[in-house]
Amino acid sequence: QVPLVESGGGSVEAGGSLRLSCVVSDYIYSSAYCMGWFRQTPGKEREGVATLDSDGTPAYANSVKGRFTISRDSAKNTLYLQMNSLKPEDTAMYYCAAASECMSAIQSLGLLTPPHLFHYWGQGTQVTVSS
Repeated sequence: QVPLVESGGGSVEAGGSLRLSCVVSDYIYSSAYCMGWFRQTPGKEREGVATLDSDGTPAYANSVKGRFTISRDSAKNTLYLQMNSLKPEDTAMYYCAAASECMSAIQSLGLLTPPHLFHYWGQGTQVTVSS
């Protein structure tokens, strides 16, 4: 069983919306108290987009605040990223990830848990936004 599987990427025009989904295998979801979305473009480091603590506390990158929403559905072992008002600079490969815990102290301040703390990663789904 593949640990994390993303879907929902695609090509949209600027101003459009997409919802990314990430189905997490049972053995990971049961201990994944922290989950997140990250993105990467060629030649650049992977950057955090949104992370979600087990108590429901979200954190967002400044570039997506007010446009993206992270959520999880425990009945479906699924993490979501609702992306509205998309911009060309949102174009990237998007990855979901899971960790045993978030850095709650910084998460509560609205800051992202950094990617090196995440142990499990999906294969990614491409999002392309045209102007």
